[in-house]
Amino acid sequence: MSTSGSGYDITPLAADAIENLAGDLSDEERRILLNHGTEAPFCGTLLDNKLDGVYACRLCGLPLFTSRHKFDSGTGWPSFYRPFDKEHLAYIDDNSYGMRRTEIRCARCGGHQGHVFPDGPPPTGQRYCLNSASLEFFPNGEEIPQRS
Repeated sequence: MSTSGSGYDITPLAADAIENLAGDLSDEERRILLNHGTEAPFCGTLLDNKLDGVYACRLCGLPLFTSRHKFDSGTGWPSFYRPFDKEHLAYIDDNSYGMRRTEIRCARCGGHQGHVFPDGPPPTGQRYCLNSASLEFFPNGEEIPQRS
């Protein structure tokens, strides 16, 4: 078992476990999480969420971001300047569509979350641009089920 600095199991899930978890996804969530899609800007259900809590991977439940690091980037997608735990994300070079970007995936299940850009606010200068369909929000104090 591989454990992150914040104490979560980040051992990569087997393909059959991921497919089993994907059975609960909507077609849109499947398109985004498993096929690296993107939802339309200004349409995601979590864009305007102002509640305090944690944003976890929709597929496996690994905590990825917190409300205290969320900001309004004006881009149309939920944006954060710091992850919950950097070890909870995998960073992949993405040169699709004639652009150089860094894709971010859940470190445990490999679910596509979005991209990170170097144009965010202080103190990190990073903008983690996420798909609402890739995330599940848990208000502070609510247990986040870890699915495998």
